[in-house]
Amino acid sequence: MFKDFDSWNEQKKKLHLTESNKLYHEREIWWCSLGVNVGFEQDGAGSDHQRPVLILKGLSRNTCTVLPLTTSPHKHRMRISLGIVDGKPASVLLSQSRVIDTKRLVNKIGFLNKKLFALVRKAAKDLL
Repeated sequence: MFKDFDSWNEQKKKLHLTESNKLYHEREIWWCSLGVNVGFEQDGAGSDHQRPVLILKGLSRNTCTVLPLTTSPHKHRMRISLGIVDGKPASVLLSQSRVIDTKRLVNKIGFLNKKLFALVRKAAKDLL
């Protein structure tokens, strides 16, 4: 599987120079520049290497823990369906949790309802 690390590195350099971090809250769903990652780590898609993510926990003004989303219909115990997100059926990928700098956040899509967020948070906590 070919991965274009070089173009992502150029984008990442520009992203790093961004002056401001985004204001965010837990339960929000954002488009995020996840980039091109090693092996089976979840990549962003398209030329911008972006993917929707759920903000699981705020860590500071500059960092937060996110869970990437997928539109794959594949059922797995590490995936929780979120319903329709940005016009497509989506699931959260519990196994791909990661800490990101908020400079990676591109634009907010919306919020996850409190009941479903509590289910996702409990499932993520149970992994630890």
